[in-house]
Amino acid sequence: MSRDAVLVTGASRGIGAGIARRLADDYLVVNLDKAEPAKDSRAEFVAVDLGDLAATRACLAELCARHRFTRLVNNVGMSSAVPAAEVGDDIMEKSISLNLRAALLCLQAVLPAMAEAGFGRVVNMGSRAALGKELRTVYSATKGGMHALTRTWALELAGRGIAVNAVAPGMIDTELFRGANPPDSPITRKLVGAIPMQRLGTPDDVAKVVAFLLSDAASYMTGQIVNICGGLSVGAVME
Repeated sequence: MSRDAVLVTGASRGIGAGIARRLADDYLVVNLDKAEPAKDSRAEFVAVDLGDLAATRACLAELCARHRFTRLVNNVGMSSAVPAAEVGDDIMEKSISLNLRAALLCLQAVLPAMAEAGFGRVVNMGSRAALGKELRTVYSATKGGMHALTRTWALELAGRGIAVNAVAPGMIDTELFRGANPPDSPITRKLVGAIPMQRLGTPDDVAKVVAFLLSDAASYMTGQIVNICGGLSVGAVME
């Protein structure tokens, strides 16, 4: 059974891939994702649909028999731009399964190893959208739920030496963001102009904070939501 292993969900693309790259020098990184990662990824890749309850449970049981996970990054998630009046059961159920239930399943799977070690680090992926964002009824709700889980788990697990924190990214320059927001679009320029720092974040901007929260340097920090948004959460309103 390996030591110093970190489980990262949704680490084949975007922010998750940036986190996996940043952590690979210090830990054995295991990436749970549906999509294949880039060929240069150094993480162990395990294909699984984290929205599938039975498949996720079976995958986690097999992995936790092989690896001793003392660190977990709950990164996987989905977002849909839908007006509140048009939110259907399918979007609601899929979002809750992937954005919230998968995080709980992963935590439950790694908890025995963390409890035995008397040490654990959990980082949950929240979002600035939890403060409110148009057309993101379900996404904002599930990310707000992730923030609430973070605080609750922090209180429950602190006595076992397990710290739980969350990061809440704002607009990050990923393939997904660029696909929905072409760089030369007036709307994109307006979005970026609303950021006090006047630029998009990068996956590595998020990954560096995640790496800190997983490290011994963050030993007295738990239950916190760290906004990584270029100042967007301070007071600026994104239209």
